[in-house]
Order: sequence, then C-alpha cells, then structure tokens
Amino acid sequence: MPYKEREINKLYYTMGEVTEMFDVNASQIRFYEREFDILQPKKNKKGNRLFSPDDVENLKIIFHLVKDKGYTLQGAKDYLKSNKSEVKENQKVIDSLERLKQFLLEVREQL
Repeated sequence: MPYKEREINKLYYTMGEVTEMFDVNASQIRFYEREFDILQPKKNKKGNRLFSPDDVENLKIIFHLVKDKGYTLQGAKDYLKSNKSEVKENQKVIDSLERLKQFLLEVREQL
C-alpha cells in the first residue's frame, strides 16, 4: 500500500474550518452554540471562536441527532442531558465505522 499520512489533530479549529467540516454556514454553528450548553468554544482577543476537538465531537453528535435522527432542538437537548455518555460512545462507534467504510472504498478503488 502507498504511504498514507496520518491525520493531524489540532488543538483548536477556526470557525471557517468547522463550517467546512460540516458544510454549513457560520450562523448555524453560532446558533447551535447558543442553544446547546455542551458547546463552549474559546474566543481570542478579537472575538474569533476557536473550537477544541471536544467541541467538534459535540457538534458531530448534535448534527447526528438533529439531521440524521430527526430530533427537534429541544428533543436533542433532552436526549443529551439524559444519555450523554451513551451518545458519546455511539458517536465513537459511528466514527470508526465511517473510517472503516472509507478504507474499504479505497481498497476497492485500488483493485
């Protein structure tokens, strides 16, 4: 197999990087920040938001609940409050399955 660079994990992601990851507008990220208490991005002196990897993981969970599962915002908030550890564990499984799918697609392309 050809050399594959390992994924670089950053300490903080800018708003632009996060909007690109989720393919949404910055206003939607700011809206979710106001609505969900688990999102706490840091702000620099200029007021720019800097998202930690935990914030990005929490956004993945929120988008999964709202977009994929069809929860309302209030329903997603309630679900996160009552099942936070379960939701985080489920998201880890989903992420690993997506990485496995990507790997298998790459193998199929090489065959």
